[in-house]
Amino acid sequence: MATTALTRPVTRRITDHPVVEAAGRFGPNWYAAVMGTAIVANGAHALPGLSGALVGLAEGFWVLGFTGLLALVGIRLVGRLHRARVRPLDDPSVAVFLGCPPMALMAVGFGALGAGEPLLGQGNAVALDAVLWTLGTGYGLWAAGTVMYKLAMHYEVARGDFAPTWLLPVVAPMVSAALGPALIPHLPAGQAQQTVLYGCLAMFGMSLVAVLMLLPTLFARLTHDGPLPKTLVPTLFLVLGPLGQSVTAVTQFAAHGPSVFGGFALLYGVPVFGFALLWLAVAGAATVRGLRQGMPFAMTWWAYTFPVGTCVTGAAGLYARTGLDVFAVASVALFVLLVTAWAVAALRTARWVPTFVRA
Repeated sequence: MATTALTRPVTRRITDHPVVEAAGRFGPNWYAAVMGTAIVANGAHALPGLSGALVGLAEGFWVLGFTGLLALVGIRLVGRLHRARVRPLDDPSVAVFLGCPPMALMAVGFGALGAGEPLLGQGNAVALDAVLWTLGTGYGLWAAGTVMYKLAMHYEVARGDFAPTWLLPVVAPMVSAALGPALIPHLPAGQAQQTVLYGCLAMFGMSLVAVLMLLPTLFARLTHDGPLPKTLVPTLFLVLGPLGQSVTAVTQFAAHGPSVFGGFALLYGVPVFGFALLWLAVAGAATVRGLRQGMPFAMTWWAYTFPVGTCVTGAAGLYARTGLDVFAVASVALFVLLVTAWAVAALRTARWVPTFVRA
C-alpha cells in the first residue's frame, strides 16, 4: 500500500513539514541581525548628551533586538527537528558564525541595563543581563576554543579560504570583556567584583592575542590571493569589531576598576581607535568598489552594523575618559553611519527573507 501523509509516522510528518524544513535552513549567521539591532540601542544609549529622542530610539531598538533574539532562538529550536538542518561544525565557512549567537545574547543583555532598564525596572534588568552575559560568555568561550581547534587541526583550509568571518569566534570573548564590567556595581564588593573584573581582563587578552594571530593571515590573503568574493566584501568591516570592542573594554575597565586602568585605557584606546578609522576607510572603499561591480545582497551585509556600533561605544568611552569633543563628534558621526547601515540591511533582509524561506 502506498504511503500517504496520513499513514506516515507522526514524527516524519512533523520533521518533513515545510515550516520545519525552512527553519532548519536558518544558521547561526542570522544572529548577526540581532547583534546589529541591539548595538543600535547600546550605541544610542552611550552617546554623549543623551536626549529624550535618543532614549526613545534606544528603547525601541532594544525591544526589537530582544524580540528578534527570542524569535530566532525559537526558529533555531524548531529547525533542529529537521534531518537536513544546518550543522555548523560540519562546514568551516558556517562554523565561524558560531561566534554570533553568544554576541547576540550579550548585546541584548547589556542593553537591558541601559535602554531596557526603564521598561524592565532595575532588578529585572540586572537579572536579565546577568543571565544573558553568563550564557553568552560560556557559549562564546566554547565557540572560540572549538572553532579555533577545528580550523587548526581538523578542517582542510588553505590561505585562500581565509575570510574576515574567521574573526567572529575569537571576538566573542572580547564582547564578554567589554560588557561584563557593567555588572560589577551590582555584585557584592570584594571577591565577586574582582573576579568579574579580572576575568574580563583575561578574556580581553585571550581575544586580543587570537585576533593578532589571525589579522596577518587576513592581510596576506588579501594581498596575495586576490580580492574576496563579492558576497564577502562586507565582512571586511568585521575587522572593526575587535578594534572597537577592545577600546570599549578598556574604557569599561577604567570606569569600574582601579585607577591604573585609566592610563591604560588612553594608551591603548586612542591608538587602536585611530587604526579603526583607517580600516573603516579601507573597508568603505572596498564596499564602494564592490557595489560598482554589482555586489549582491547577502546576510553578510549585517557586517556593516555591529562592528561600526562597537566603534560608537568605543568613541563614547574615550570621550567619557578625556572630555575631548573630537571623540563626541566621532561617536555621533559613527552612530549616523550605523543607523544608515542598519536601515539598509534591515530593508534588504525583509525583502529577501521570503525568497530564502521558499528556497
